[in-house]
Amino acid sequence: MGRGRAKAKQTKVARDLKYNSQEMDLDRLAKELHGDTPSQQNQEDDDPFAEGNYIPRA
Repeated sequence: MGRGRAKAKQTKVARDLKYNSQEMDLDRLAKELHGDTPSQQNQEDDDPFAEGNYIPRA
């Protein structure tokens, strides 16, 4: 019987995605669809836990 709250949250999220305008980078989307992707090195630097980017705790 505890599904009501979860369903309400899902409905709210779906409604937000449908009706709220999101900032879209259409140039970036076009490049991605046409295969003009940036170099892989830039994407790997974003993840601090990727191999070679590990930051040990002090």
